[in-house]
Amino acid sequence: MMRIWMRVLKSVFFLAALPGFSGAHDLWLQTNTGVVRTGDAVHIDCMLGNHGNDHRDFKLAGKPGIETIKNLEVIQPDGSRKDIRGELADLGLAPKEGFLSTRFVTSRQGVHLVAHTSDRVVNHGTPVRSLRSAKCAFVASDLLDKVPAGLKGFDKPVGHPVELVVDTDLTRIGPGTPIAVRLLLSGKPVEGVKVSFIPRGATLKEGMDPDHERITDKQGGVSFAPKVGTYHLIVAHIERAEKGTLAGESYESTKHTATFSLLVPQKCPCCDD
Repeated sequence: MMRIWMRVLKSVFFLAALPGFSGAHDLWLQTNTGVVRTGDAVHIDCMLGNHGNDHRDFKLAGKPGIETIKNLEVIQPDGSRKDIRGELADLGLAPKEGFLSTRFVTSRQGVHLVAHTSDRVVNHGTPVRSLRSAKCAFVASDLLDKVPAGLKGFDKPVGHPVELVVDTDLTRIGPGTPIAVRLLLSGKPVEGVKVSFIPRGATLKEGMDPDHERITDKQGGVSFAPKVGTYHLIVAHIERAEKGTLAGESYESTKHTATFSLLVPQKCPCCDD
């Protein structure tokens, strides 16, 4: 019996080491700041994890392989897109430790969206089509002490099959300020889906956490007021019994995952005037 269990454990560890196995985790993007002076650099990190507590823990678990990042771009204020996937560096010492990172030098004032999307078949015993969207945003401002009000771009969908869209000016947020978010599937709002707002370091309650989770309305919308200034990971999952074939691979169901990370300041830096 002991030998049988050892074989089972070895099989589990082997599967966890496969590149496709990381599809069971969530991928998110985050920056070191929400506002930067125009002309300065922003560090963009590509993280993998959020696997515990039913994808609600905001913890690293593994590391995305650079070869799996097929699409990573910065959408600039004028609408132009810059591909930055070729500039990613591996900051981990071991194959499954750390994360990927790069830097982006701003040249225009305004809202910048960082976006990643993937569409592939993963297999953890059953082939599943995994469509993922990861986004974050930052603002470049000519003056840090006078960030322009009413900046446009946070609420602009980028065209992912599934994505979270923020309808709030993220330069005017802080603890207690409601943040409005919409969940879109094929460009249309999705009703009845749980959206989690996970502060870094927090442990959400099992099942439904009323302090950190909301259900989307008919417009796909939810609203959440953070209690503390820290990173927050916004996550939504949609699972459908949709079968098909992708790039010659058959799948038995489809899982849509959308993430949006944001850095909530402890005090809104733009609301003192």
